[in-house]
Amino acid sequence: MWWLCKETGFWSGPHKATNIACRRSLSYRNTLIPLSVRSLSSMSSVAHLSDSCLFCGIVQGKIPCFKVYETEHSHAFLDINPVSEGHALVIPKYHAVTLLDLPDEYLSDIGPILKKLARAAGADNFNVLQNNGKLAFQHVDHVHFHVVPKTTPTDGLVLNIDDNWPTRQGDKEALAALAEKLKQKL
Repeated sequence: MWWLCKETGFWSGPHKATNIACRRSLSYRNTLIPLSVRSLSSMSSVAHLSDSCLFCGIVQGKIPCFKVYETEHSHAFLDINPVSEGHALVIPKYHAVTLLDLPDEYLSDIGPILKKLARAAGADNFNVLQNNGKLAFQHVDHVHFHVVPKTTPTDGLVLNIDDNWPTRQGDKEALAALAEKLKQKL
């Protein structure tokens, strides 16, 4: 379930940082409006946008955001639960749940925006993160990219190579066979 705070205008979702601003309010329970298919008003009259999708609601202007950049195909705005200063999201103006659903013209528009946001944030180090599916930690069913500036070891994404990137020795014959298999599918 997604929620819109009447006091702050912020939307928030099912993750543990939900509505920090509203939780600080004495009237927390009375400030949240549940956003559902009914409250957002299937597919919108705007081509390829869904009225039941949080990010489509942002694109349509039904849900407020802190917009920082926009093109014909993309919308960029600050994350309301940032993990570092300048943490922003880039979304296509097309409802696609994963990259596999997104037309190439929308995807090709996003890359240059990611670069512009990283440069504008002023951090020499940053992460660009995009998740597809629940197992890959996708919480909003609309393609989105995070640009996360990293200025200290403890801000932004805090990753440990041993815990977060468990490598294993690759078998060269198996890798060669896999490379051929993938080439045939491309």
